[in-house]
Amino acid sequence: MAAAPAAPLAVAIMGPTASGKTAAALEIARHIPCEIISVDSALVYREMDIGTAKPTADELAGVPHHLIDILDPTEAYSAMQFRNDALRLAQDIHARGKLPLLVGGTMLYFKVLRDGLDDLPEADPEVRARLDEEAARDGVPAQHARLATLDPETAARLKPNDSQRIQRALEIIELTGKPMSALLTQKTAAALPFTLLPLALEPSDRAVLHERIARRFDLMLENDGLLDEVRKLRARGDLHLGLPSMRCVGYRQAWEHLDGQYDHAEMRERGIIATRQLAKRQITWLRSTPERVVIDFNAPDATQTVMAHVRKALEH
Repeated sequence: MAAAPAAPLAVAIMGPTASGKTAAALEIARHIPCEIISVDSALVYREMDIGTAKPTADELAGVPHHLIDILDPTEAYSAMQFRNDALRLAQDIHARGKLPLLVGGTMLYFKVLRDGLDDLPEADPEVRARLDEEAARDGVPAQHARLATLDPETAARLKPNDSQRIQRALEIIELTGKPMSALLTQKTAAALPFTLLPLALEPSDRAVLHERIARRFDLMLENDGLLDEVRKLRARGDLHLGLPSMRCVGYRQAWEHLDGQYDHAEMRERGIIATRQLAKRQITWLRSTPERVVIDFNAPDATQTVMAHVRKALEH
């Protein structure tokens, strides 16, 4: 009996913010025909370039990129939407004879890509609107108290002011008649149609990462770049801090500064601290992924090491 053909290769380049993922991907693209699938929940939004550290126009022109600038900031993008889009794109890229590179730091997206997602219903705009009205009228803590009677297990792990998650849990109960805690055990099967090589750019020295984060945030603030970007977003009149787009690190702090909640120096400090906290969460998630290949991004030959792993995987 003939052996089954090997599944095509896809490469994941993961890592905390400011770890050099984009640079590593672009280096691979210089040597190997490939296309980049962004794994970043902020890069999906148009009009948000500086605070998301979006690839430059030259970088975007140099190699095909996907899942960048696909949504207006008023819209939401779910992890399951990402999975469906990424699987379709990877298949298309393989059909073109190229290597898919999944590049980014939204770890939930990587997890859902690999493991699938719990069988939860899609959001319902009418239910959402009604829950928003209820929250405005009665307050989020009242919704949390109602959730505690309907799904005590979920309510116990949510803070009383976590409006987004509380309303999602109430929405699920209304749509399915079942508590979220019962549905979380029903996992969708997640067979990937490709062999995934997970490369993780991680710091051997956390202080170097912190320096990079501060330097990058200062570059975003240079010449009021980030603040001007947020001013334009505010001027649209249809955006607010309750939207997923405006909760992105950097944007929330700039928005609150422009609201007069604190001065420029405190805004900078808060932005850097929030980015460090994000990086810490990303590293914690990476360390719970035993199958990853760890590459020290502090090392001078980090990019060459990434290339060596990709070449070796392509040879097999």
